[in-house]
Amino acid sequence: MSSLRILLIGNGGREHALAWKLAQSPLVERIIAVPGNGGTARLPKVTNDTSVKADDYPGLVRLAQENGVNLVVPGPEAPLVDGVEGFFRDAGIPVFGPSKDAARMEGSKTFSKDFMKRHNIPTAAYENFSDYEQARKYLESISHNVVIKATGLAAGKGVIIPQSREEALQGLREIMLDKAFGSAGDEVVIEEFLEGDELSILTFSDGTTIKSLPPAQDHKRIGEGDTGLNTGGMGCYAPTKLATPQLLARIEREILQPTIDGMRKEGFPFRGCLFTGLMITPDGSPKVLEYNVRFGDPETQTVLPLLESDLAKIMYACAGPVPFLENVPVNVSSKFSTTVVVAAPGYPEAYPKNIPMQVADPPEGINIFHAGTKLSGDALLTSGGRVIAATATGDSLRAAVDKAYEGVKLISFEGMYFRRDIAHRAFRQTSAATDKLTYAQAGVSIDAGNELVHRIKTAVASTRRPGADAIIGGFGGELDLSAAGYPGAPIVVGAIDGVGTKLIIAQRLNKHDTVGIDLVAMNVNDLIVQGAEPVLFLDYFGCSKLSVETAASFVEGVAAGCKQAGCALVGGETAEMPDLYSGDDYDAAGAAIGVMLPSQRLPRTEAMKEGDVLLALASSGVHSNGFSLVRRIVTSRGLKYTDPCPWDTSAASIGEALLTPTRIYVRPLLAALKETGSAIKGMAHITGGGLVENIPRMLPAHLAAEVELGSWEVPGVFKWLAENVEAKEMARAFNNGVGMVLAVEEGKVEEVRKVLEREGEKVYQVGRLVKREGEEGCVLKGLEGWYA
Repeated sequence: MSSLRILLIGNGGREHALAWKLAQSPLVERIIAVPGNGGTARLPKVTNDTSVKADDYPGLVRLAQENGVNLVVPGPEAPLVDGVEGFFRDAGIPVFGPSKDAARMEGSKTFSKDFMKRHNIPTAAYENFSDYEQARKYLESISHNVVIKATGLAAGKGVIIPQSREEALQGLREIMLDKAFGSAGDEVVIEEFLEGDELSILTFSDGTTIKSLPPAQDHKRIGEGDTGLNTGGMGCYAPTKLATPQLLARIEREILQPTIDGMRKEGFPFRGCLFTGLMITPDGSPKVLEYNVRFGDPETQTVLPLLESDLAKIMYACAGPVPFLENVPVNVSSKFSTTVVVAAPGYPEAYPKNIPMQVADPPEGINIFHAGTKLSGDALLTSGGRVIAATATGDSLRAAVDKAYEGVKLISFEGMYFRRDIAHRAFRQTSAATDKLTYAQAGVSIDAGNELVHRIKTAVASTRRPGADAIIGGFGGELDLSAAGYPGAPIVVGAIDGVGTKLIIAQRLNKHDTVGIDLVAMNVNDLIVQGAEPVLFLDYFGCSKLSVETAASFVEGVAAGCKQAGCALVGGETAEMPDLYSGDDYDAAGAAIGVMLPSQRLPRTEAMKEGDVLLALASSGVHSNGFSLVRRIVTSRGLKYTDPCPWDTSAASIGEALLTPTRIYVRPLLAALKETGSAIKGMAHITGGGLVENIPRMLPAHLAAEVELGSWEVPGVFKWLAENVEAKEMARAFNNGVGMVLAVEEGKVEEVRKVLEREGEKVYQVGRLVKREGEEGCVLKGLEGWYA
């Protein structure tokens, strides 16, 4: 593909966002924005051009030819409905946007509703009227609530949602007789009012293939709480919790693909970005509210910061001489994004222009997208109703929302107005909160486990002998061989563990090698936190009927884990017990033995003090704890382990992703302990009990761990699980992306980090040690907004 010289038509926030994203492409040489705005004027590769009007299509063609333009991107709907694509097609210049015939999907509500009826695409029941009296009589004859739409273009405002019959009749009069929206109101669609939640999906298409961006939710009303007049959009966030993977698959199957297929079959294939506005009804069914034949505004400003792929390449794959979207990846970030629109005083009614404004430079993670702005010399002035917007991304929706409002603080002009409740629907308290699951509801009680440890401590302590104090509660048990009568011998540390109900998933998928690695990992990670190097491992495999293939695959996984940990697999036990197990079920356990010198023993609680830093090592996923709850969530959503993975498109299935083996931290931590001396004072393996139960296990009674939630990258699987689990329970049941936590001397943090990163670990600074107040050994900061 040769270098792209792009003509971008439009001057709104959408066009600024498009120019911003296109300018990042190495394929793009130059962008001419006609007319552009105060934001596009400041972008690299972008030049505003006001020598030709945006609706002078022959003039735009000449401008494109004079500048060697080889891709045209119309932003607004009006040029597309006017047929701008045909002007450039006749000149041999590709356009990312539909033909005039295809643009009728937005240009005529009547046309699009009739199209949906022809192709059985779910939408609200409706009637079309071009005669005012017939429309009036129809309104008087019905009892259900309605929506009245001007069939033509009305800049996103030609929709009235009346609250009574009187309001409906008044609205009809304003549209059809008073011409509130001009000729757009010559014909109206009166349709059934749908209840539910709205969402918007932007879909790339080359006429056959479709690939969509994350679903977004717009805020049309001017007032907080979704009150007041309709606007072009006062804010937006993405993705929405409403759009589950199952719902998105249904939307693609029942709406998006049939729409693209239907347009192609009727002779006007769609090439560009199709905006589909949807209502998700209370029974979970998606219905189409409207089509737009271009990027939405402010949805574009919201979703483009999440797009990781090359936008220019995607556009050319849709618009070029040979469509090839099927072969172009459309990858998106797992983060969240929020946009807050700032409007002129009085909008959406009469508003002043040319108000001087100031915009400070945003920090990383925040973008300021101009809409109704212009430059007058060096001065930035308002020039429209929706003036400018702040967009931010974050690891959680709450983080993205908070950052977006920080972005708004960078904007200043007299009378500026913005809604302060963007994304409020995502945070509202609904009955869904009562559907949150706990580990106990999945049949596992962390409290009962803790009580058992407390109950058996006396019995265990009665077995003490020289070299072993027989105190339980740590990660592994110790025997000092020197004190036991073997002078000069090291301390031996033992750990024993299993894989748990993760084995059920392995059995369902007939994939057994990775859980063998899990078995080793769960044991050797418990040894290294005490400073011991694992040296040998033994396993146990119990089943109903021995399958040699299954058992061999499992043990091969155990051997692979032992190699990673540097320990020898010295023996094991296999037991067939048909009366205890059934079918293909099996269980497994393992024991690891490690050694250390007294000087290597951890944790060194006497050396710990307030201000010591907590470093965390990234996990590879759920590891091997919490699977009773994971399986409960999968079942509650009606999913199978063979279904596509909703949080990781690179995984073959949900089950394959969940079977990612537990990360083994032995070699990196041994290197760090060897090379950094006494810098590491303690380590905690984050297993059953999550963050809150495991971190305190390495601490003295007078100190607590203060953990800053949001200070590390949370893998997508935990965000998916958190849709059904309260944040507090997430912290208690799962590792949440952190498999190991280290307490490190404050002045030696970078030294430790350097060694661990060299050894291939992803390291996060997640908190510090503080004075313990009360019984709480792990204080979670930012819990309320975590996973929001």
